[in-house]
Amino acid sequence: QVPLVESGGGSVQAGGSLTLSCTASGRTYFATGMGWFRQAPGQERQFVAAILSGGMAYSADFAQGRFTISRDNAKRAIYLQMNDLKPEDTAVYYCGASWLASNLGGPKSYDYWGQGTQVTVTV
Repeated sequence: QVPLVESGGGSVQAGGSLTLSCTASGRTYFATGMGWFRQAPGQERQFVAAILSGGMAYSADFAQGRFTISRDNAKRAIYLQMNDLKPEDTAVYYCGASWLASNLGGPKSYDYWGQGTQVTVTV
């Protein structure tokens, strides 16, 4: 059973919006923190946003005002609403789950990862 499954990626023109979803299964559902990262070709995995089981959320500077992370415990899912997308947002977006409640801005804090979903923003 795949612990995390992302969906919702695709191609969109600059200024458009996308909503990514990540569904947790098994014990990953009980993870303390869940987050979104992205990785462009040739670059390191970059923190986007994270949310704790209690609902506290925080995001990277570039995401503030454009991206919103949320969770639906009943659906065992987290979401990333992305607005005003820019070409530089093009990347594979990954969902991660962590047993930690801090240091969620670093990929090494995460215990599980999804397979990723491609987001492409065209001019």
